[in-house]
Amino acid sequence: MMEGSIPVVDFQQLCEEEECNKLREACEKFGCFRIINHSIPITLMADMKLVAKYVHDLPMEIKRCYKSTNTDSGYLASSIVTSPLYESFGIYDMCSSPQEVQDFFTQLDVPSHHRHITEAYGKAIHGLTSIISQKMAESVSIVGADFEDWPFIFRIIKYNFTQETLGSLGALLHSDIGFITLLQDDENVGGLELMDDSDSFMAIPPKPGSFLCIIGDVAHVWSNGRFRNVKHRVLCKETTTRYSFGAFMLASRDGNVEAPIEAIEPNHARLYRPFKYEELREFRITTGKKTGEVLEHFRIN
Repeated sequence: MMEGSIPVVDFQQLCEEEECNKLREACEKFGCFRIINHSIPITLMADMKLVAKYVHDLPMEIKRCYKSTNTDSGYLASSIVTSPLYESFGIYDMCSSPQEVQDFFTQLDVPSHHRHITEAYGKAIHGLTSIISQKMAESVSIVGADFEDWPFIFRIIKYNFTQETLGSLGALLHSDIGFITLLQDDENVGGLELMDDSDSFMAIPPKPGSFLCIIGDVAHVWSNGRFRNVKHRVLCKETTTRYSFGAFMLASRDGNVEAPIEAIEPNHARLYRPFKYEELREFRITTGKKTGEVLEHFRIN
């Protein structure tokens, strides 16, 4: 395994053709890239890290109180089934479901200062995720796509790395299910590894002040196979605690997953039949398949 560098995309330069081409290449070849010079203040990113530490340091009996009406949200404790090193809070559709946000605050009794930070950060990262998704679409000549209303899950993740868990997996090999994940990874603690096209693992070192963008299954289908839904995992490499958090953008509001007509080229037929996001989600759960191969179920013969 090697430590590698993934493409770095300058958010402020995405109106330039050269940077747009770099974005397209990153989506097609790597399935992952870093965003720098973005619109979210470094101070807000640092403040959100403090909120993440606060909620994860709460007593277990309080953390377990946080429940959500959405099956993929709420508090997920460490377990043998998921990962004994991983735990997370998930808030569904922060910008369109204020009750979900209020439930998170009230059930965990989050202080008002931390509430303001979380609301500001959630709004900012959803806006940034929407714009990046639009720029990705424009990079492959799909103009007019609007991602502003697409729901997302805001996850606050903690990896409990100890001396006994060195070399163990904090997150099993998987591809993300949604369109894209915009992640603020730990600025000090590594562990994320991507699988390249030769099935070798590449360690991704932290880069403070940036966001990591990971392309998921929905984006692969939506782009008619052009965008790579990269497989990745998290490995415990040092004795410390690792935090990451961000927006996991899912699919369109109506739940339909299909490539727009602009993505269907004359010599490149539609690869996947249209389906519902929930159909993909349920198929992943029932089969236990967490990597992109699950999409073969939806492929047009």
